[in-house]
Amino acid sequence: MLTAKFYNAAGEQGADVQLPEELFDGRVHEAALHQTVKAYLANQRQGTAATKTRGMVSGGNRKAWRQKGTGRARQGSTRAPHWRGGGIVFGPAPRDYHQDVPRKVKALARRSAFNQHALNGEIAVIESLAADAPKTRAFAELLGKIGVADAMRVLILTDGASRNVYLSTRNLPNVEVMPFAQASAYDVMVARQVLIEQAALDAVKSGAGSEPADAEEVVNA
Repeated sequence: MLTAKFYNAAGEQGADVQLPEELFDGRVHEAALHQTVKAYLANQRQGTAATKTRGMVSGGNRKAWRQKGTGRARQGSTRAPHWRGGGIVFGPAPRDYHQDVPRKVKALARRSAFNQHALNGEIAVIESLAADAPKTRAFAELLGKIGVADAMRVLILTDGASRNVYLSTRNLPNVEVMPFAQASAYDVMVARQVLIEQAALDAVKSGAGSEPADAEEVVNA
């Protein structure tokens, strides 16, 4: 059973809490994690890089000079690749970098990312992140009490969308806030510290946020 540090809404540390086994089973499937993160990064590429071949470059309709008698090498067009302003040989062309990943493999990778952070002691649970109004200074002080203010990248996972929490942290350079259900394996892996709201974990225990139990069947088949 994996555990994590627990903090109340004021940032005071309490007794460690047990993480739900539905998500934190202690196993890290590196192959699924690698495949999912690689596909995520590939899908961010626009694939719009392009160059013009000699057939696309304007000009060069007439022969540079006559074929014989000049003492120079024969040239058919000033838009040949070896001419300045000519076409590009084997240059990039627009393409689609999209990679599909099975849903169960994504779920397995997401669970593996959480397990990796839990095994490294990089997950903390907070009682509540409710805020009456956006207050960046108050939120920065809360992160300082928890001890994650100096982390290179902090991922805060809330129980559903929380506009005030988002507005409170958007000016903090190394903090990212998103609903727990929307966090992907990549979002979890790039974080150095993960802070999860207690209500989000309670939803996992009740089955509302659990992952498919047979996710490993796809990658082990």
